[in-house]
Amino acid sequence: MPGSATECLCREGFATSTRVNMTEAVEIATVGVIGAGRMGQPIVGHLVRRGFAATVYDIDAGKRQKILELGAQWADAPSTLARECQVILVCVGYDRDVRQLLSPSGLLADRGRATIVAVLSTVNPRTMREVAEAAAPSGVHIVDATMCRGGRAADEGTLLAFVGGTAEVVERLRPVLATFSSDIVHTGGVGTAQVAKAANNMVMWACLVADHEALALAKRSGVDVALLRTSLAKTGADNYALRHWGTHTMAWAEDDLEVVQAMARDAGIGLPQAGLNRELCRTLKPKRFKLDEYGT
Repeated sequence: MPGSATECLCREGFATSTRVNMTEAVEIATVGVIGAGRMGQPIVGHLVRRGFAATVYDIDAGKRQKILELGAQWADAPSTLARECQVILVCVGYDRDVRQLLSPSGLLADRGRATIVAVLSTVNPRTMREVAEAAAPSGVHIVDATMCRGGRAADEGTLLAFVGGTAEVVERLRPVLATFSSDIVHTGGVGTAQVAKAANNMVMWACLVADHEALALAKRSGVDVALLRTSLAKTGADNYALRHWGTHTMAWAEDDLEVVQAMARDAGIGLPQAGLNRELCRTLKPKRFKLDEYGT
């Protein structure tokens, strides 16, 4: 995701002594957001409009004024969020950023009232499991809550959220996610939301490449591309990238597919199309939607 760091600690394999009775937990009122990028900013706006007290941190202090205009508070350090917020949403860019934020010397060391840290970033599922295990002694619930449908859906508050964590934690987090997600899917334990997001990304980028090749061929062959695209959306060739042609920035295509390849290595499985699409997306990015240039 661009921008831009709690599965229940009692999932199988974790110690159950740290389990919190979520039915006795207080209602969530304070939410911290780390990462005020393309996805983070509209999420902050939705949180404020729905009555949550939001506090935001971003490494780029130049975003402070925009955050204040949205009605949120600005934090000068992540530790402020850890001390003051019941939930922290992490919208940073990379796997390494998540690991650094949620290291024993990071947010986990500074935590105060925060009981749930939800990672909205796209990272390796293994990272989520390892971070959750490291968080167990502190009593923090680590959840992965990956976002699908992109920037426009973030603006509209119609994202799809895949959520990995125990049912109790996910239900407590649901009102927060519902401020910017029209669909919330509980995928299972911690890390499973990252698997679901990876599957989404694999199909999405494959479709975008296929759409370019099909439409470029049609244009070179003298067929009205706009007419064809509208017609294909009524057939088995229909896909989201085709219906929303021209809107994908492809900013994260290569990184998304790099995560997929790392997952494939961990799983001991070959995914040749995903590997090829990563290379194709790298080539396509500067020429996206320029059908006259595709294939030259």
